[in-house]
Amino acid sequence: MTLCGPFCESGDVLVRDVSLPALHPGDIVAIPVSGAYHLSMASAYNGFPRPAVVMVAGGRSWPIQRRETIADLLSRDVD
Repeated sequence: MTLCGPFCESGDVLVRDVSLPALHPGDIVAIPVSGAYHLSMASAYNGFPRPAVVMVAGGRSWPIQRRETIADLLSRDVD
């Protein structure tokens, strides 16, 4: 499989030709790192919500940014 999507820009390829188990809608794939500018370059110009960000260290993990929702994207719109 090839893993790609809106990580920094709209069509970034993170890894090519990787073996993964069968994936289904709603499955979560953890990417250990997506580049130096992932958070600073993230934008909603394409109307796609940004993913959650999780810190992993010393055998522990905790969220540092929640997943963005469609409501978050629309929250700045004026009626």
